[in-house]
Amino acid sequence: MSEHYSISDLAGEFGITPRTIRFYEDHDLLAPERSGQKRIYTRHDRGRLAWILRAKRVGFSLAEISNMLDLYDLDDDRSQQRHVTLEMCRDQLQSLQDQRLDLDATIDELSVFCDLLEKLESGADPSSLKQSFPSFFQEPRP
Repeated sequence: MSEHYSISDLAGEFGITPRTIRFYEDHDLLAPERSGQKRIYTRHDRGRLAWILRAKRVGFSLAEISNMLDLYDLDDDRSQQRHVTLEMCRDQLQSLQDQRLDLDATIDELSVFCDLLEKLESGADPSSLKQSFPSFFQEPRP
């Protein structure tokens, strides 16, 4: 495996655009070496980019990613990075699980609403549906 990569090498490998990589540079998440106007990325940069993309995929903000990467650059045995990252991952996991519960409830409600609309479309009498779909016939609370 090469020790140096161009921006197009990394963009192709990770399936992203060069602009995406420059965006991460603009946010100080990547700092490639330069030879004139050309960016030269190292294995370290490649690893950081892989970490950034993985963290973005699971919902971390750029600020959170920056904090994790800053810890990664400390000269310790990386136990602090692992501990902080583990806590951040647990928090993110809980947030995603909460979102899933909210989404499941929304999906269930929308499914029931679609069922109601389908019955109305097929000519059902709305008054006959009040018992089957009580929440849709209640007056909204102020």
